[in-house]
Amino acid sequence: MDLRGRDFLKEIDFTRVELAGLIELAAVLKADRRAGREQQRMVGRSIALIFEKSSTRTRAAFEVAAFQQGAHTTYLDPQSSQIGHKESAADTARVLAGMYDAIEFRGAAQATVEELAEYSNVPVYNGLTDEWHPTQMLADFLTMREASGGRDYSEISYCYLGDARSNMGNSLLVMGAIMGSDVRICAPQSLWPSAEVQAIARERANESGARILITDAPAEALPGAQFVSTDVWVSMGEPKEIWDERVRLLTPYRVDTAAMTATGHDDVRLLHCLPAFHDTRTTVGREVMQRTGLVDGLEVTHEVFESSANLAFEEAENRLHTIKAVMVATLGS
Repeated sequence: MDLRGRDFLKEIDFTRVELAGLIELAAVLKADRRAGREQQRMVGRSIALIFEKSSTRTRAAFEVAAFQQGAHTTYLDPQSSQIGHKESAADTARVLAGMYDAIEFRGAAQATVEELAEYSNVPVYNGLTDEWHPTQMLADFLTMREASGGRDYSEISYCYLGDARSNMGNSLLVMGAIMGSDVRICAPQSLWPSAEVQAIARERANESGARILITDAPAEALPGAQFVSTDVWVSMGEPKEIWDERVRLLTPYRVDTAAMTATGHDDVRLLHCLPAFHDTRTTVGREVMQRTGLVDGLEVTHEVFESSANLAFEEAENRLHTIKAVMVATLGS
């Protein structure tokens, strides 16, 4: 598998073999790091990190992965760069490509990261857009493979509950389709992935043998799932009126003990890309829960989140190893 010089923009740009190879490389890098035998393959490399949206896990993962591999990063946020204000993505790409060996972008529009890649002659990485979250998928699939004892991806089943017209809904649907998994997307019909994304997923599923179910009925989606995944329903950038409607629509899709039990697996595990509104210790969590009365958690209950079923923190660590794998595969010596 030779990915040198390749961009990492969305899952559908890659084959099953390529994505599996990146996950396997991440597992090797993780094991090497823990055993104290990690080899630096990116010494002297420089990576520009463009963050239109703030981040904890993505920024930390890129910066730490680069440092551990001997590379340097520069963090650029809206206050410290001109992208989108005085300078187009195309011009920014050509400027940064002359100074850096790779460019990461985390922001709203997929079109922006695609434009950066089009006008850059160095690898461009998608840290997250409103449409796709490919680095999270590598972490999720590494986490599921570890938790299932190394099962083939065709033997892994997961159910996503919540707002599926989102980057996580799109990416979980398409990634599972590529990898040949048993994928269940469960959401109100108004929050399903777009018809275009569904068509892409079904086309890739025909190639891989994946099983795809898109439904609005948790009772149909949950039985047999080995993993239950969810994501936040609301964000600080949305009008408060949207919060009320979103919570009304999605409360039946909350991951609580009953949802976990409905899978029929005593060892079912929870996936969450974080942050999670499972208590009132955050500003958004307090405000939403005061408005809704859901004091024991929003998309996931505090009971489930604090249980042994929760893999969210293993997922978070695996962002480091999988992002490192992407950079090593595309930049490493």
